Amino acid sequence: MTYPQAIKYLESFVNYEKFIDYPYKQSLKLERIKDFLFLIGNPQSHLRCIHIAGTKGKGSTCAFITYILREAGFRVGLYTSPHLSDFRERIRVLEYQRIRRSKRVLDVFEGMVSRRSLTALVKKLKPAIDKYNKSSKYGPLSFFEVYTALAFVYFREQETDFAVLETGLGGRLDATNTVDALISVITPISYEHTQKLGKTLREIATEKAGIIKDQGSRVKAVVISAPQEKEAANVIRNRCKEVGVVLQEINMPLIGISLPLLGYHQRINAAVAVSAVKALKLGISQKIIRRGLLNTQWPGRFEVVARDPLVVLDGAQNIASVKALKETVRNNFKYNKLILVLGISKDKDIKGICNELYGLADQVILTCADNPRAEDPKVLSRYFKGREHFLTRSLKEARQKAMRLAAKDDLILGTGSLFVVGELRNA
Repeated sequence: MTYPQAIKYLESFVNYEKFIDYPYKQSLKLERIKDFLFLIGNPQSHLRCIHIAGTKGKGSTCAFITYILREAGFRVGLYTSPHLSDFRERIRVLEYQRIRRSKRVLDVFEGMVSRRSLTALVKKLKPAIDKYNKSSKYGPLSFFEVYTALAFVYFREQETDFAVLETGLGGRLDATNTVDALISVITPISYEHTQKLGKTLREIATEKAGIIKDQGSRVKAVVISAPQEKEAANVIRNRCKEVGVVLQEINMPLIGISLPLLGYHQRINAAVAVSAVKALKLGISQKIIRRGLLNTQWPGRFEVVARDPLVVLDGAQNIASVKALKETVRNNFKYNKLILVLGISKDKDIKGICNELYGLADQVILTCADNPRAEDPKVLSRYFKGREHFLTRSLKEARQKAMRLAAKDDLILGTGSLFVVGELRNA
């Protein structure tokens, strides 16, 4: 099997990340992925996992945890989604290397699975996948389920000390929820995917808190929760009482430590990450924790990708994240004019996001990612009446327009979707 053949095979599975309208509970069946993992020997049961769910800051918190453990000398598997450029980014293994302290350009996707390794994984699992899909009483595996299984097998083969796993959608029915986690982490919960997870914060929190499980005698589990709205906090507390696990609620941001990721919200994410690492009781020193935090790289989250003019990319895609974006821009950057490059997925709170960003930008370039979920820029334009705005048909056209409009002391801000950020980043 060649790499292109492996990619073609993976792309043959239904990918719910590209769809909006599908029945959530009928499509995401935890029994299906559990069945398949049992068929291939339950590779996830051999991993020491830290499992992260939530609305905001999941990826950043995963990154902070991974880089701290890496700095302490551990070999760490990192599984995240979505990706920015190449879906190999989703499966990474990081370990401490002295050479990275040199002046060479750092690889922000360091340790991502190689083409050769991914091809070998697909070739290895294909017979089992095909056999399972022919007889499954729960229907065929999805792309995310197949890729999650690949990650589990890879992390086991790579003999990782820990695996840090970010949930895809929700938590309760997510394919990653097949693990027995040492530490379960719930980052801030806000309104997201309401047509699938529920209309209320309580319903959404219930789906997210589904990763909190009774591990029995196998694992002494701990749950770390970021600051939450009262409704979400109550759900998490009740879930922890129900399954009998220890809950640690973090109420303060990390102060006095340098972070490479900008924004007050990242200090909260860092505090949650540090608490998760400390709950492992590994005896990691404060010096190593500080160094791990300082060395953390998480592209596409308030990432400065160019200067003169300043170009900043951030994957904010809901109201809470956009509010954090506005605060971070105003507190960290000086500029003459802000040019907003904005693209949003159809299933997001388009009106709310646009209303929040309306007063931030001097000029707005509305666009769409190369993704079937992307909303038409004409729809976005309804919310920018009275503000100078331009419609573009692609991120390439949007980037070109932004560079023509921008002077040296201006700020170009690309946001609204990680799909938008990924395409702009590649440009």
